[in-house]
Amino acid sequence: MNGRKHSPEQIVRKLRETDRMLGEGQEIADVAKQREISDARFHGWRPQYGAMKANDAKELPQLRNENQRLKQYCT
Repeated sequence: MNGRKHSPEQIVRKLRETDRMLGEGQEIADVAKQREISDARFHGWRPQYGAMKANDAKELPQLRNENQRLKQYCT
C-alpha cells in the first residue's frame, strides 16, 4: 500500500474483483491484501463507487469538474 492514486475505473474493477472473491468465501483482510488495498480503503470506496459501472466511473472526473465550474459561476 504505497500511497498511489487509483483511477475510478481501477477502483470499480477492484471492487468487483473483491466482491467476487468475498462471495467465494475468502476473508476481507486476505482479499484486500491481494488487491493491494487496505481494509479501510475498501470500506471507503464501497459507498462511493460500489454501485457504479466502469462507464459511470469514467465520467465522474468530468462531472466533478463541471460541477465545480458551475458552483464558481453561481457564487
